[in-house]
Amino acid sequence: MGEPILDARGIHAWYGTSHVLHGVDLQVGRGETVGLLGRNGMGKTTLIRTLLGHVPQRDGSLRLFGRDCSRARPHDVARCGVGYVPEGRGIFPNLSVRENLVMAAKPAPGRDRGWSLERVLQTFPRLAERLGNLGAQLSGGEQQMLSIGRALLTQPELIVLDEATEGLAPLVVAEIWRVIGLIRRDGIATLIVDRDVRKVLAHSDRAVVLQKGQVVMAGRADELGRSHELANYLGV
Repeated sequence: MGEPILDARGIHAWYGTSHVLHGVDLQVGRGETVGLLGRNGMGKTTLIRTLLGHVPQRDGSLRLFGRDCSRARPHDVARCGVGYVPEGRGIFPNLSVRENLVMAAKPAPGRDRGWSLERVLQTFPRLAERLGNLGAQLSGGEQQMLSIGRALLTQPELIVLDEATEGLAPLVVAEIWRVIGLIRRDGIATLIVDRDVRKVLAHSDRAVVLQKGQVVMAGRADELGRSHELANYLGV
């Protein structure tokens, strides 16, 4: 894998007096897709929020792109080149689709590289039809497309997707997974949390399984998919 672009070691996190993460290690290599699995309440979203600097009560070592980001704040992490598609989408309801997309956009590195506004709109034609609509006027699926498009326009080297298909219609879910495949082929490193275990494993190079805030399984996605032990932690 070479030197990982995300290298988290011994991560602990607390909400008040509740100790949620217990010494988690997680690495993501350049261009690698890693699935983060576990039942509800096992610490997946807390781990993501901790890595992105949203959980102030934390301990452990985090390096991003070779820089020590153990105490970095969310905007510092974003500036390092990390895009985030949060659970719940996190769009701005009172801004138009165009404003949501361009507010944090960075120039694409070249005509055939990166993500431009034009490429996002080609990838999500429904957004192109609604450029003047407010975020609050979009369906749940359209809001999720907007959230993913906005993250891609920051030209991330690593994108984090937290429950990107939750609560969406099957046709929209299929569209989201198609775009996740595009992101992977673009060579953007990706960290995925999703309840569809089989889809996560099919789109990942490696996977990590959390149980009560600890890593209980980790390895190549195809090997974990064949493991009978996986059902003990996920019920699949």
